[in-house]
Amino acid sequence: YGLAAAIIPCYQMIKPLNILFRGFVYMLCIFAVEYVSGSFLKHFHLCPWDYSSCRFQVNGVIRLDYAPVWFATGLLFEWLLCRL
Repeated sequence: YGLAAAIIPCYQMIKPLNILFRGFVYMLCIFAVEYVSGSFLKHFHLCPWDYSSCRFQVNGVIRLDYAPVWFATGLLFEWLLCRL
């Protein structure tokens, strides 16, 4: 959530595009950050989350069934941060 401010420069690049595409971009970015940070922390046995027992998980660090949540979260942050 701390990287929500990164949406502003991203939005400036993709604002002419369709809202569905923008939501997809935000979702992919959130997954990428979660995957990289989770993998890094897992390497040092410091990862506070473990999705290994979940059905739609990747290496225990991301859950693909969260895709709609991250899609909506990205668009919500876009609306909150870029509406002015």
